[in-house]
Amino acid sequence: MDARLVAFERLLNIMDDLREKCPWDMKQTFQTLRHLTIEESYELTDAVLEEDWKSLEGEIGDLMLHLVFYSKIGSEQKLFDITSVLDQICDKLVHRHPHIYGDVKVQDEEEVKRNWEKLKLKEGKKSVLEGVPNSLPAMVKAIRIQEKAKGIGFEWSDKKDVWDKVKEELQEFEEEAEKKSDNMEEEFGDLLFSLINYSRFVNINPENALAKTNIKFKARFQLMEKYILEDKMNISELGLEKLDVYWEKAKLELRQNS
Repeated sequence: MDARLVAFERLLNIMDDLREKCPWDMKQTFQTLRHLTIEESYELTDAVLEEDWKSLEGEIGDLMLHLVFYSKIGSEQKLFDITSVLDQICDKLVHRHPHIYGDVKVQDEEEVKRNWEKLKLKEGKKSVLEGVPNSLPAMVKAIRIQEKAKGIGFEWSDKKDVWDKVKEELQEFEEEAEKKSDNMEEEFGDLLFSLINYSRFVNINPENALAKTNIKFKARFQLMEKYILEDKMNISELGLEKLDVYWEKAKLELRQNS
């Protein structure tokens, strides 16, 4: 028997045991699992960012357990079960990949994405943006909105025009900031949205880029704190000029060790 099927059946059987015998697992509901699933998803993405593949293996398992857990609860409530869940995603994948399971021809991945969005509209969705979750973090949501708009051809044709739009939004924000107007927040949002848009044209994932910058800043700041403690000084009592000396020292140290 296929080892994959054996491993998956083992997980299903363990889930059955836990629901029947474990006091904690027996009490869980869709609602109580929700925030735990979000936490597990972030732990998985941390492992990807850190390129910690051993941890990633474990995090994938944790998330898979949650998916089996939801399916088990669905089965108990006669809403759905693991079989219907898997059949549904398989049917969807076959339907949305006519270039694999049908006679449709495609040139590249961009045409695959366009066909994907067109098929979703044919399935009854009223908007190409319908599949973007409301609870997504704002930056990730902006990326998904832009990608989906691109999928039906609503896209700039030249990256220079996109960069010009960034500069236009920056100027508008500066004007509002100068006046300290109530429109500052809106204009700042427009600026961020346009920068995220430009990032796609230069093949940068802005979420990943910002996450890496956060990690870099944290490492430098904590090394700066270490140097200050070694010199028996209090960080809160140092002025910006002195702090900047320690910051540059930390930055140089990390660059040399990278």
